[in-house]
Amino acid sequence: MARKPASHSAASKTNTPVAAAKPPPAARTVSGAISTPPAVAGKPIPQSTLSPRSSAQEIIVHVWNRYLQDTPSRTMLLDVFMSFLVAVGAVQFLYCVVAGNYPFNAFLSGFSAAVGQFVLTASLRMQTSERPPSGASAAAKKSTSKTVDGVTGEIVEDGKVSSERAFADYVFGSLILHGFCVNFIN
Repeated sequence: MARKPASHSAASKTNTPVAAAKPPPAARTVSGAISTPPAVAGKPIPQSTLSPRSSAQEIIVHVWNRYLQDTPSRTMLLDVFMSFLVAVGAVQFLYCVVAGNYPFNAFLSGFSAAVGQFVLTASLRMQTSERPPSGASAAAKKSTSKTVDGVTGEIVEDGKVSSERAFADYVFGSLILHGFCVNFIN
């Protein structure tokens, strides 16, 4: 059996503390005022690296820790709501299988409301995510210039809508969805 190089010996694998992340720089708003993001409370979660031979449990823990570290609280709230919608849809489907589907319109209406709200929430999550996907091009990761839309007067970043506009679209779509679902029950 071949010997491992000295750089991969057990002595070189010491646990060193991870340096605390620097606070993000102050940002200028459209009005020119300087705003600083709120400080994150609690201990920073240490970064761990995965090897090609990591177990499934280590991978799950690593992904969960990165999710907790990198995801904004608004996005986490949307994720919790989406999990709730999945649970509601699963309970409705399970009830339909076990107890029967006598008022079939009611089952279809409730199940489609849960699925439709999940889709609308996923769309809102994509529109309001603050970070581009890791596989995005370098041009997408660069900071973009802001322009003012001539029709609505909103500040737009290279075709992206503001989070307020995305939420207004979400509410409008939800009202239409639930209006159809309530109408379908009768």
